[in-house]
Parts: sequence; structure tokens; C-alpha cells
Amino acid sequence: MQTNPSTSLKLLAPIASFFAHETTDPQAVARCFSEGAVVLDEGHEHQGRAAIAAWNAAVVAKYKFTTEPLTAETIGDRTTVTARVAGSFPSSPAQLRLQFTVTGDLITRLEIAP
Repeated sequence: MQTNPSTSLKLLAPIASFFAHETTDPQAVARCFSEGAVVLDEGHEHQGRAAIAAWNAAVVAKYKFTTEPLTAETIGDRTTVTARVAGSFPSSPAQLRLQFTVTGDLITRLEIAP
């Protein structure tokens, strides 16, 4: 399991760190987020660093996936990354849209959608 961030994409530091650690270190992923941050994924909300670390560990164990960010667009405090995700889930590989809200040096919200 690994993430392959494209070297040609210019990602904000917390987003680049998220992709660098998303399949290997749930605690490092959680540190990319503010204390009260929210992740929305598969119809569930995960709030706070402990919940985000638990969410990340669970999805890595369940789907054994790799991620390749393909495009990134930043408008204001929101960055939308389109990524190719492959793993042990129906319709793999798939393109997902990850919409990050960044405040200062931390992610405050992440919404993951097809």
C-alpha cells in the first residue's frame, strides 16, 4: 500500500503530507488536521484527530489501496484533488474527488466523493 503523489502537482504542505502518509501512518495523517477537523467519507463524519486517525487506519486495513493524485485546483481556502485510487473495493480503480479546506497550516475539513 502506498501513495504516489505526482511530483508535478503543487500541493499545500498539509495536503502533501496527507498523501505522503495516508497508507502508512494514521497518526501522521491525523497531525495534518486541526483538533476539530472533520472528514466526510462514505456517508460518515469523523471529527477530531483521534477519530481521523481511527478512520484512516480502518480504510487502509479494509481497502488496501494506493492513491495517485492527478490534478489539483485551489480556490480560496479549498483545494480539490482528483486522484486515481486502486484497491480491494468494487469498481477499482476509481477516480475520487478529495476536497480539502485548509486554514493556516492545517486541514480543517476533507470531503471525499466519487
